[in-house]
Amino acid sequence: MPYVSTRDGTRLHYTDWGDGQPVVLLGTAMMDSRMWEFQAPFLAENGLRCVTYDRRGCGRSDAPWNGYDYDTLAADLADLLDHLDLRDTVLVGYAVGGGEAVRYLSRHGAERVAKLALVASTTPFMLRTPDNPDGLDLDLFEQMAAAIRQDRAKWLSGLAAPFFGGGGADPDALPVSPELARWLVSTCLDASPRAGVEIYRTLFTTDQRAETAKVEVPTLVIHGAADLGAPYALCGPRTAELIKDSTFLSYEDAAHGLFATHAERLNNDLLEFVRS
Repeated sequence: MPYVSTRDGTRLHYTDWGDGQPVVLLGTAMMDSRMWEFQAPFLAENGLRCVTYDRRGCGRSDAPWNGYDYDTLAADLADLLDHLDLRDTVLVGYAVGGGEAVRYLSRHGAERVAKLALVASTTPFMLRTPDNPDGLDLDLFEQMAAAIRQDRAKWLSGLAAPFFGGGGADPDALPVSPELARWLVSTCLDASPRAGVEIYRTLFTTDQRAETAKVEVPTLVIHGAADLGAPYALCGPRTAELIKDSTFLSYEDAAHGLFATHAERLNNDLLEFVRS
């Protein structure tokens, strides 16, 4: 399996499929690049060079104790782009991957990047503060961290319904098959518990309003109106409002896991954006 070694010696597993303009897919908090089951083959089959990688602490990459802040995660992305010498790249940042992509642009510039897609992104700021009164209480993060430390497998299994939407307690009522839901959730267990807590801390507490507003590449923002993981009102519309050269697509019935529940629609929207 191919790996790239980052500037601090962390090895990241990546895949590099197809030829053409490069598209780099950055995933959710604890899932690894296997989450792109539906997007990566589709993009490669449609004449694009599709690159995915497992974030540090997740999947088949190394799991160091530290380095789960946005500066380090963005540096990891920079090291991958440099290693593959990718240019005219379309970055697709999903959830915390959106924060990574925005931090990459603010710290490393847009020399290698042509366009940005932010899908279910946690940008620009989720935490409740005096100047962000609609945000989420820090207690919510502390409860998640405690649940991860106490019984991570149980906590993850309970996320299926809010992550994919609908279904309640009945896995057969989810908008994806029970088998797919179980498999995708199980990939999160390949992340280290330390990585899980610290990545969530980063996405939950980092204020990216100023750097999001400085994004200058053409940007597509996609967000599900029923998203609870990156709450719609806090994230999607506000991200689009901050980025002057952006297009906003709202998926009216989609929850956080729209890469699976709305795979065909997302694939076509991404392909159209890349080719436009």
